[in-house]
Amino acid sequence: MYIGIDVGTSLVKAAAFDGIGRELGVASRPLGLTLHGGVVEQDMEEVYGAVVAVLDEITARVPEPVELAGLTGQGDGVWLLDAEGRPVRPAASWMDGRANELVDQWLADGTFEAVFRRTGGAMFPGCPGPLLAWLDSHEPKSLDAAATALYCKDMVFHRLTGAPVTTEVSDASMPFLDPVSRTYDNRVVELLGLTHRRGLLAPVSDPAATAVALGEGLPAGTPIANGPYDLPACALGAGVTADGDGLLIVGTCLAALVGTAEVDLAGEPGGLYICTDRPGHWLRAMPAMVGTAALDWVLSTTGVTHEEVDGLLAGTPPGAHGVRVLPYFAPSGERAPFVEPRLRAELTGVCLESTPADLVRATCEGIGYAARHCLEAAGLTGTLAVCGGGTRSPAWTRLLADVLGRPLRVVEGEVGARGAVLAAAERHGVELDAGQWTRPTVVVEPDAGRASHYERGYAEHLARLDAARERVRD
Repeated sequence: MYIGIDVGTSLVKAAAFDGIGRELGVASRPLGLTLHGGVVEQDMEEVYGAVVAVLDEITARVPEPVELAGLTGQGDGVWLLDAEGRPVRPAASWMDGRANELVDQWLADGTFEAVFRRTGGAMFPGCPGPLLAWLDSHEPKSLDAAATALYCKDMVFHRLTGAPVTTEVSDASMPFLDPVSRTYDNRVVELLGLTHRRGLLAPVSDPAATAVALGEGLPAGTPIANGPYDLPACALGAGVTADGDGLLIVGTCLAALVGTAEVDLAGEPGGLYICTDRPGHWLRAMPAMVGTAALDWVLSTTGVTHEEVDGLLAGTPPGAHGVRVLPYFAPSGERAPFVEPRLRAELTGVCLESTPADLVRATCEGIGYAARHCLEAAGLTGTLAVCGGGTRSPAWTRLLADVLGRPLRVVEGEVGARGAVLAAAERHGVELDAGQWTRPTVVVEPDAGRASHYERGYAEHLARLDAARERVRD
């Protein structure tokens, strides 16, 4: 049995697989988020406790010897530990918006672009640079008490194994890492006013660290690897490793990733380059802030359940009777394929004759247009895999194929956990057939007529987006 651990933002999951990649079972626990005034935080002890709980459950439910475990989880944010490995304060989430004004300032004074031209990473309020700078100004005692600033899965790996505190290249890619040298760029640290806090940046283990479990959650001695964070782990789990091939993750975050052998620091800043375990290979990532969370908000507002989505999508035509949604619902604005901290969602074309079905379809279409924008900016030229909670809706998956105008390789199940296992197997020298582990469940082809309609709709979406961005800058 191989176990993949995925420490998400709202849910922790542990998935068990057999030797050919079939899921044997999944255990999950919800996680709480504290939200107030743009601040989004998580309790580290709650997160770690949920990890141990799901591991206890899956190892009890599937009583097979554990050959290997791999770890992945949410990226960005700031997870501060003291010298004893204890939390200094609640973790600041990647969804946090307290540093909005700081990012605005850096956009205005050129700091933002200067960092992008060195690292290929477009900073957003919830990434470590702005968050650390905000804490340094408003909560310096927290940084004084901390020994290291980690990412979520790094904290979990340290607690499960007792291994020295480190991070790895994928998590470290934003915003301090030079993507070519794969080391921290001290000039970037200086530009963000954090030179005096340089010692907080966790050492980068390249390749990623391996260790054995201490016996909490996993049997003592179980080999485990601190794998890539959830976006690149999903790419591995979906079989996206060739240059030009892409992955669209339709989850809480809407993320587009495309494999590349080149780092291009020109063009409009947006997204980031994620280093992989293969030097000379990157994932050009455009992780938009909001994916299924936008639809969740519309469903809760209209009193519609997730089970009704497919029926509602069938009940209104492409174009949703003129209703349009710009799906930028995050309180910290947007980060890919452009950065606009003040951008907000817009709902237009609504009248007394509009129905919940129109609102649902318009939201799904808007998310599809945002996904297409991200994929084009990331340089997609090859095949496209899709995964995430949104793909559990067959009707929405067909809609996405039509909006994107290309076949979709649908990869179901716990794709991030699967990628974590594959990464751990590579690090520990365990031979697994990656092609067998990442075979798509189905391929969904676009409908030519609907794709033509959405071609025009996409052009209109870009025009509305341009107008919205102009308004928030005024």
